[in-house]
Amino acid sequence: MKEINSISIVCVCDNHYAILLATLIKSIESNHHTGEILEFFLVDDGISVKNKQKIIDSILPLNTILNWLPIEECLPNNTKLPIDKGSLPLSIYIRLFIPYFIPSRISKIIFLDVDMVMLEDISRLWNTDLGDNIVAAVQDQFIQIVSRWGGINNYKQLGIPAENKYFNAGLMIIDIPKWEAAGITDKVLDCIKNHKNSISFYDQYGLNAILYNRWYSLDPLWNRFAYSKEKKPYLIHFTGRKPIYKTYPFNENYRDIFYEYLKQTEWKNFKLIGETSRYFKKASNYLGKLKAFIY
Repeated sequence: MKEINSISIVCVCDNHYAILLATLIKSIESNHHTGEILEFFLVDDGISVKNKQKIIDSILPLNTILNWLPIEECLPNNTKLPIDKGSLPLSIYIRLFIPYFIPSRISKIIFLDVDMVMLEDISRLWNTDLGDNIVAAVQDQFIQIVSRWGGINNYKQLGIPAENKYFNAGLMIIDIPKWEAAGITDKVLDCIKNHKNSISFYDQYGLNAILYNRWYSLDPLWNRFAYSKEKKPYLIHFTGRKPIYKTYPFNENYRDIFYEYLKQTEWKNFKLIGETSRYFKKASNYLGKLKAFIY
């Protein structure tokens, strides 16, 4: 039997952002024109049965495989996640544990945040040659270098050059054997624990501190933030306020593009969400961290 080539993709999502996940998958499908199967490993952080079915009903089953992974099964036993003071959910740390829950047959994956839309064929990204590097990513559009605010405040202490590029961890291509051989997961967790007073963007800080000389810099068009002006980015990353909210303040053309793909999903009749829902989402994230701290 002929082996089927596939592209392996990991995303982490909760119920509130299920609509973003469906839109991201649809955008990847719509722009994928080579023969590989799209195999998604979806870490399920409480997605409802109804929303999960809507995602399933939105895909092209002949070309796309969805593997659902309950979040509690994606962490090694007795793992304690860092409890930070930010409003992002604890699930952001799951990307550090990808080698622990991805099938052993897979040696490379693409990790994507769910607040993205893909406008280029993902096979181009998949076929990136990482060389001797452990990950490939895009230089962060805002922070840019480690010595800038939000980067690595203690870069001198860690021996990292001030002008070293700083990457955004929302999109990463990961060489899993190299990651495991270098013990990246434990090193990043230890770095976060030991330097918590120097951290701005938690796991992203740790990834940049540990991988500062082991990552390949991709074309910037693979990760353009929502306030960008590029006419033809390869991928739009809706950092900050998401396009599902009435108060979305960024590039309107990018929001129109987002809705072009959303309308191809089971959320085609979706209505914009008000600020109250966004605040409830943030409050829920804080409560999740408080619960983890207590127990």
